[in-house]
Amino acid sequence: MNYIDIFLEALSAEKGRSQKTLDAYSSDLHHAQDTIGNLLDATNEDIQNYLSHLPDKASSVARKASALRTFYKFLMLEKIITKNPTSTLELPKRGRALPKYLSAHEIELLISSSGDIKTSVRLKCMIELLYASGLRVSELCELPMSANLGDKLLIHGKGAKERLVPMHEAAQDALHKWLEIRGDDNSKYVFPTNSQTGHITRDGFFKILKKCAVLAGIDPHRVSPHVLRHSFASHLLAGGANLRVIQTMLGHEDISTTQIYTHVLPEKLRDTVESAHPLAHNEIKDI
Repeated sequence: MNYIDIFLEALSAEKGRSQKTLDAYSSDLHHAQDTIGNLLDATNEDIQNYLSHLPDKASSVARKASALRTFYKFLMLEKIITKNPTSTLELPKRGRALPKYLSAHEIELLISSSGDIKTSVRLKCMIELLYASGLRVSELCELPMSANLGDKLLIHGKGAKERLVPMHEAAQDALHKWLEIRGDDNSKYVFPTNSQTGHITRDGFFKILKKCAVLAGIDPHRVSPHVLRHSFASHLLAGGANLRVIQTMLGHEDISTTQIYTHVLPEKLRDTVESAHPLAHNEIKDI
């Protein structure tokens, strides 16, 4: 019996994991099985030894370790095994790079430059929605017409979880203008195309966005849909938004994922001290 396939089916049916996630789990578990042998017979020492001999890239090792822990947790819950060989597993420490983001001025340049693109109304709408609501690029490209609730969007995110995200007036206006000229009333998508998927693809949007960055005078290597999502979260936090609120809007399951955006806080704290402290006199260099 292939317990890896059973595990993947359970992830898909019960957790609603995407095909991309399932493929990653499958690749990691089959790689471990090819190296270790039958995973049901593996010991803690076997797994620790396997992880220690992987190429020295912390993120890759941590991902494979996480896949193994999730797999064995499933086997325990299903009573397929009686001892979890990953219960005392020492996971490698994983450093997290600070998220890249654009300044508010650069976002304005990007939006204004979208008017120079052939599909300008659609592009401006997509940029406005990304920056106004912090959507994932897949959520934006696959946005259904039913998601539009006027001043907010109903998003079906990872794991089939729903969340409501507000739109400011500029984003509402951009969406309204796009829907007026959108056409294709038979499509269920806000951004329909003649592609196989029926909606604009991630790659298609990515290419148009890069072209827009060039027109805005911004290095295209610094611009991507995910950078706009990072910019949304970073600017909200710097403006005083609650981290829990940002977590909800981004659709993060764990607050620790959202905490990467606290990189913007030192600058804001310094500004607060300089403006509010009676002895500051603009001499504070760092905190």
